[in-house]
Amino acid sequence: MPFNYDLDFEQIDFREQPELYRVGRGEQGVLLVEPYKSEILPHWRFKTPEIAKESSEKIYQMYLDYKEAGDFVGMDMARKFLQMGYTRSRRYANYRGGRKYDENGERKERKIDDQKAESAAIFEEKWKIVREDEDYLKLKKEHQKKYG
Repeated sequence: MPFNYDLDFEQIDFREQPELYRVGRGEQGVLLVEPYKSEILPHWRFKTPEIAKESSEKIYQMYLDYKEAGDFVGMDMARKFLQMGYTRSRRYANYRGGRKYDENGERKERKIDDQKAESAAIFEEKWKIVREDEDYLKLKKEHQKKYG
């Protein structure tokens, strides 16, 4: 079942109502689902490899804490932030300022920023651990079977 953008995200506490949460594709809903967005977003940074390492480790620890609490929605949201750390770092690594197109809609020339590429690799490492975690995969399947 696809991510439902029609929900009243400002009013729903997905920790209290996990049945309303849909995994969706990739990073869908990462900046909407509360209280997780507010818990994880302050730690999400990728400007330098050092900052990305600290950020990815903190978010991964949050993932483990959600896992220990049996909170699949929290686990999935931490996964989404790790994935987004990778994808955004890659975008900034490839295109200065993170913009792929100029003001005329023309695709900009790629210029690799080695620091951002390293930040992306740091996030990718943690994202891979999470997305291959057997417990995560089991809980994801159960959540999707139970709630869609």
